[in-house]
Amino acid sequence: MNIKLAALASVAVVASALPVMVTAHSADAVPTTGVMLAEVYGGGGNSGATYTRDFVELANVGADQDLSGWSVQYLPGSPTVSSLWQVTPLSGSIATSQLYVVAEAQGAGGTTPLPSPEVTGTIPMSATTGTIALVQGTAALTCKTAADCAADARIVDLVGYGSAVVRETAPVGGASNTESAQRESTTDTDDNAFDFTAAPPTPKAPPNLTAIAADIHDIQGTGRLSPLDGERVTGVTGVVTAVRPFGSARGFWVQDTEPDSDPRTSEGILVFTGSTTPAVAVGDALTVTGTVDEFYPDGAPATAVHQSMTELIGAKWLKTSSGNPLPPAETVTTPAAYTRDGNLEDFDLEPAVYTLDYFESRESMRMQVSDVRVVGPTAFNELWITTKPDENPTTRGGTLYAGYDQQNTGRVLIGSLIPFAERPFPVLDVGDHLAGVTAGPLSYSTFGGYQILATTLGTGVDNGLVRETTRVQRDNELSVATYNVENLDPNDPTDKFARLAEGIVNNLRSPDIVALEEIQDNNGPVNDGTVAADQTLAEFTAAIVAAGGPAYEWRQIDPVNLADGGEPGGNIRVGFLFNPSRVTFVDRPGGDATTAVDVVAGPGGKPRLSVSPGRIDPTSSAWNNSRKPLAGEFRFNDKPVFVVANHFNSKGGDQPLTSRFQPPLRSSEVQRHQQAAEVRTFVDDLQSIDPEANVVVLGDINDFEFSQTLATLTAGGALLDLIDTLPANERYNYVFQGNSQTLDHILVGGRMKSFDYDIVHINAEFHDQASDHDPQVARIKPGK
Repeated sequence: MNIKLAALASVAVVASALPVMVTAHSADAVPTTGVMLAEVYGGGGNSGATYTRDFVELANVGADQDLSGWSVQYLPGSPTVSSLWQVTPLSGSIATSQLYVVAEAQGAGGTTPLPSPEVTGTIPMSATTGTIALVQGTAALTCKTAADCAADARIVDLVGYGSAVVRETAPVGGASNTESAQRESTTDTDDNAFDFTAAPPTPKAPPNLTAIAADIHDIQGTGRLSPLDGERVTGVTGVVTAVRPFGSARGFWVQDTEPDSDPRTSEGILVFTGSTTPAVAVGDALTVTGTVDEFYPDGAPATAVHQSMTELIGAKWLKTSSGNPLPPAETVTTPAAYTRDGNLEDFDLEPAVYTLDYFESRESMRMQVSDVRVVGPTAFNELWITTKPDENPTTRGGTLYAGYDQQNTGRVLIGSLIPFAERPFPVLDVGDHLAGVTAGPLSYSTFGGYQILATTLGTGVDNGLVRETTRVQRDNELSVATYNVENLDPNDPTDKFARLAEGIVNNLRSPDIVALEEIQDNNGPVNDGTVAADQTLAEFTAAIVAAGGPAYEWRQIDPVNLADGGEPGGNIRVGFLFNPSRVTFVDRPGGDATTAVDVVAGPGGKPRLSVSPGRIDPTSSAWNNSRKPLAGEFRFNDKPVFVVANHFNSKGGDQPLTSRFQPPLRSSEVQRHQQAAEVRTFVDDLQSIDPEANVVVLGDINDFEFSQTLATLTAGGALLDLIDTLPANERYNYVFQGNSQTLDHILVGGRMKSFDYDIVHINAEFHDQASDHDPQVARIKPGK
């Protein structure tokens, strides 16, 4: 016989062709040292079967063995008093690392004969339930219970499948006309359900005997991808540190209590059970068999940009003890550098050098933080903290994002595995503290990368962050503000309208002009062709009056249906509110969704708009599926002021900060660069007629003050980005993934050299938000 077992020792060759030394160290999982039952198939010759005969396959993991005088025997799954063991005597020998096939009864179905068997018998085995015993002897067994058979010293090995009464611990399930019961490895735990699995029959080619005995650090390896990815592993031992018993991504985390000395290899792993609640408890010591999988949360490996999580799927496990102490949680201590450039999967980890490598090397291990500051408010039962309080702090307790090469390495996302009915998640704002210890397994989320899923959760401490209020503009100051009102439409609760109105009246002190972003049409995201937003704006301006503000008028242009991006069907657009008792809007007819506004020379050679309000080059490809800028001509104290409201292309589609590709690709900025060039051309046209024309460009630019987008707008001094006039630790109006950053801007040009600028922090730092953006206001003294 010349069929060899694919893997019989603790040395395995994996897909990379590099040898990996692995050993099992479970007290209850002992490698078999002789002949064992490898595969049992009773569906041969049945309907749907491929093979025409039933068979039993033996494997030898020890020295050469003479099988003369041995037998395989079969007992029905539910034996009666009259049930007898049926016997097929064996002959010849089985050499080390070889397979031995015993053919049994032939049926009328099937299409393929078995490979040449060593012995042929006539036992008609059940496809779904029964017991096979390997016996030293040929006399029929008499035992009919699991206990009696376990006491019979003649039985070398025994497999019960289906609902078999006689079995080792529990029968293996799933055997059928098309699937056999196959041993997964040469480690025998005396539990058929654990040692065997159901799979298509493979006589003389046993794939499941290639399961590799491995420790968790062998599975995790020294890089981001497991060297055993796709392999079936067995003998994986550790203690359960956490359980996720809810949702569609259930499972539990296991951590090895006997770590290796390599800081690159994680000692924890997630055992994924899908929608099935795992029957394990924290403190259980387990031996696990499963298939190693690199799970990408954003799709297939070929297209995913997020990093993967190494996990075990299709797993089964044995509990060897319970109530064990957990491995101590390691305190998060990240290095100064964030990451390196390139595909991170191409590198071995350097956890002492790079933060992303540090977290990857601790994937699924117990980690902890203590007495930390909140840098991203609670949202969806998660919050961001920093382990480095001195890392780019803002004046109000956040962490400033100041450049693409200045990632904040102290940020960590905190979630919870504690049922909220038992322990509500703390509701905190930026600058608050999470006191005490927060600990749990380190996971990975598409909403922020590495996160601690708390099994021990600290206590929130309110630091008393207050919403800001700006000062009132003076008579000779034009007050201009921008506010992204986050998909506002009449379907929103009246409380949202009221809170946004209060922000404009009480916090912004009723600016003379307000550029609004994300005004939705009258029926919101209902996609029925509606594009008008007069009801949205009427309700909003009424709410402002109710809050004690002025009776604002508005100007805007309805977009072409579904042409401006945003929430499908919502038809968001930019628009102006203005206080007619303070400013005059110069109306010039003709502006619509597709007509471009031009700058023309008016009386006295002064610039004017061809239409007002008007859209800047709305048919340009720069604005495909994006909001078109709205230009309006105002007069303040009889001085002309040109205002451009913007909402540039969003950052959707950009690779995340924690992407496996570094630096992350910012694909969305290509369109913003084009949009900035369009707006800059408009400003240049205006200034070519009057270099000192009063111009304000503002809105949700969706880019940072250090970006090429803003550099295009400000090049040559044509416009001044007012955020650059603030101290560095105050330059933010949005909080994302624990980074306080800038997306909204007010830029001024021309004679408006005297200004007072304020970002009014009322939303982004708080868990209770009317919008996710902070508004901002500039008080300007326009020139003649």
